Amino acid sequence: MTGSKNPATWSGMVLSKLGHGIQKLVFPILVIGIWEASSFSSGYSAVFPTPSKILHALGDWIFGFDGSTQSVSGQWLTAATSSLTRVLSGYVLAIVLGVIAGIVCSWWEVTKRLLEPTVQMLRFIPPVSWIPLSIIWFGIGDGPAVFLVFLASFFHIFINTTHGIISTPENLLRATEMMSASSLQKLIYVALPHAVPSIFTGLRTGLGAAWMTVVTSEMIAVKSGLGYSLWDSYNFMRLDLVVAAMLSIGVIGYLSDFILRLIYRRVMFWKEP
Repeated sequence: MTGSKNPATWSGMVLSKLGHGIQKLVFPILVIGIWEASSFSSGYSAVFPTPSKILHALGDWIFGFDGSTQSVSGQWLTAATSSLTRVLSGYVLAIVLGVIAGIVCSWWEVTKRLLEPTVQMLRFIPPVSWIPLSIIWFGIGDGPAVFLVFLASFFHIFINTTHGIISTPENLLRATEMMSASSLQKLIYVALPHAVPSIFTGLRTGLGAAWMTVVTSEMIAVKSGLGYSLWDSYNFMRLDLVVAAMLSIGVIGYLSDFILRLIYRRVMFWKEP
């Protein structure tokens, strides 16, 4: 019957996806197994904690079941929420201003001549270079971290938006001119849809830069968050917590990128990111 699915085909698709998922787990499991087995070497655990110790520390940090992580026992959610809030605040601001600036600097020649040289010059200044000024401007707290996240993400989004607009095929623009389309109509109905894949590339790279920067800022200019927890654990030589913080940042970053890819598939359902 038209529209019905063959059960054999459906089960084959499920098994195929399950097989792909298992394949993705093989290498991490192998690495963790070798890592744990290496702990039997003398002096190894003093240099780098074993997976079992890290998971135990992470578990107490999250759930606070035995207090082995002392002052941070059960405080993981607070730290993760602080970092995530800073990332989202700076990142959303970077999306809005980065896309607008990218459109303005790529579509209208006058604004391109006026703004692009300054933006391109600022792009080469590392975000961490702004830490002293950000502390003076915003003090110790969320302000410097949000500002640095914004800077780190903005230029990725700006550059990719600009590239997407500029690379719009000329024949498409000429075709709209033959239909008496205005400059604004060509931008909205031709250039912007063409630029969406490039913009999403900027969003993904900008998101990675946002997470890297928030950790750096929390080590220096903020007294909370996963980055602060990581640095504080280092000061007390709790290497298990240091690695637990690193894993937390990696997992949350991966999940946020996964959500961004889901949004991309909804917007551009005929393409893969």
